Amino acid sequence: MGRSVMTRISLVTALLLGSAAVLPVSAQQAADAIAPEAATSETGADAFAGLSERARAAMEAKQAGTPVTAPNWMVSAAHPLAVEAGAKVLEAGGSAADAMVAVQVVLGLVEPQSSGLGGGAFLVWYDAATGEMTTLDARETAPAAATPTLFQNEAGEPLEFMSAVVGGRSVGIPGTPALLEEAQRRWGRANWGSLFADGIRLAEEGFTVTPRLAELVAGEGEALQADPATRDYFFPGGQPIAAGATLTNPGYGHVLRRLAAEGSRAFYSGRIAADIVAAVRGADWNPGVMALEDLARYRVVERPPVCVEYREHDVCGMGPPSSGALSVGQILGLLGGYDLAALGAENPESWRLIGDASRLAFADRGRYMADSDFVPMPTEGLVAPDYLAERGKLLAGDDALPEVSAGAPGWSHAMLWGQDSAIELPSTTHISIVDAEGNALSMTTTIENGFGSRLMTNGFLLNNELTDFSFETHDAAGYPIANRVEPGKRPRSSMSPSIVLKEGRPVLVIGSPGGSRIIGYVAKAIIGYLDWGMDVQQAIALPNILNRFGPMDVEAGTAATGLSQALTDLGFEVSERELNSGLQGIAITPEGLSGGADPRREGIALGG
Repeated sequence: MGRSVMTRISLVTALLLGSAAVLPVSAQQAADAIAPEAATSETGADAFAGLSERARAAMEAKQAGTPVTAPNWMVSAAHPLAVEAGAKVLEAGGSAADAMVAVQVVLGLVEPQSSGLGGGAFLVWYDAATGEMTTLDARETAPAAATPTLFQNEAGEPLEFMSAVVGGRSVGIPGTPALLEEAQRRWGRANWGSLFADGIRLAEEGFTVTPRLAELVAGEGEALQADPATRDYFFPGGQPIAAGATLTNPGYGHVLRRLAAEGSRAFYSGRIAADIVAAVRGADWNPGVMALEDLARYRVVERPPVCVEYREHDVCGMGPPSSGALSVGQILGLLGGYDLAALGAENPESWRLIGDASRLAFADRGRYMADSDFVPMPTEGLVAPDYLAERGKLLAGDDALPEVSAGAPGWSHAMLWGQDSAIELPSTTHISIVDAEGNALSMTTTIENGFGSRLMTNGFLLNNELTDFSFETHDAAGYPIANRVEPGKRPRSSMSPSIVLKEGRPVLVIGSPGGSRIIGYVAKAIIGYLDWGMDVQQAIALPNILNRFGPMDVEAGTAATGLSQALTDLGFEVSERELNSGLQGIAITPEGLSGGADPRREGIALGG
């Protein structure tokens, strides 16, 4: 970045503390001090043809490290065109659920590598009229013909990860279309069909390919060309789509028209469903076992939220099959007895505590967490205050914990699961919305790995969500693995859509993509906001430092690298690497709404 580590640290200090020392520093320098330098090239306004002036202003605010403010409503999502689609709905009096539909269908077009109709999602909803929290589980499910050895070869050995991903074997039954309909049926006010207008228009008239999408397509190479439909879309004429090019997707537009007119039944039955099954089974190099009956029987499941008290707030999110709320909640609960506010954001001792709390949480995650409809889970015991307080005492030393193992949370019966090592690679996207009535929505949505299974049908990509299951059925000690493949089961996830409450009312709506790193990204942002007094944009942009039961990952190219040696001295194995979070957040304050978007990606927050 052309600056010394000390210069970058001083810039971050000035920005985070609101000191007068920041005044001589340009807004762009401040943003560069926090975010990877590459982020600025991804979000140049010229990459987004047709954006409104307020959307361009929101992009500039993000790069300057300044939150967007508004009195009535706000949406924060991963692409400006999707945010504008949601903003139109909210301006017209629609609810957060209405706006989410418009945002998601545009994201599936302009950010196809991350989410879409061929994937799944978790949604957390706060109802302003009742004060109640609800979560909807639209995670993909394993086909009825799936077996625990789905990802093993004839010798019973686990397949290599990418050889399992590309093709039909990895595809779970998509949940996103059913979720759009279920959420809008429950909480929507707008006409259902109208919510697809922007998605249809952009699909049929075309949208501008951003540098981020072009770079990701070019980087995929052969993996994105195994399926002819995928190859023809992303490599027209044999060349990868180029930044600045206009891309149309009439097949996707047709599917959206069907959904707008007929609802989700158009997706889960008939020609579209048959085409999905044909794509999955027809990937002859790695076919899957999905059947039409699997699509017809898919259902969204309502589940109770998982909440943990932290700093006189309740942090609430999605329970099993997500490990998100449990693991974020455990990290925060373990830290409850330590004064992070006094230590500060730039103190290696803060990150020692956060890192080891994360290691402890991930140890429990690997042993106990899976789809609780299929395996018994100590959900309440994992976040019980006495369990977290006792386990938190392990953090009281001066150095990194030499060893970390799963704890013994309270159970209602006897059961012991094996340690899981399932891989969950980053992609995904997040949507945060607050409407004029005060309803709040936090939704993380995904097709799993970038570009999912790399199979495309009718203009949308199919997920590779089944590779979030463990490829093994038992651990080395012979204990069964809770997150093994089973027919109809939903794979464990790290998606952590969260709503933070104080005295029963939301104060922060937050979430991120990033595979299993999502947990650390979300925990960091909540700690930044609640402990370190940052505004929502500062908390999102704060350099990422996290641990997933292994090395301490430190975000390369940021001020965080100035802590690498201190963390090494504390006993951590430190790995400096790209940590491309995509946090999208909205703070609800007495002065109004304040929105932030991750400077590492293309998204913005927009309000009115």
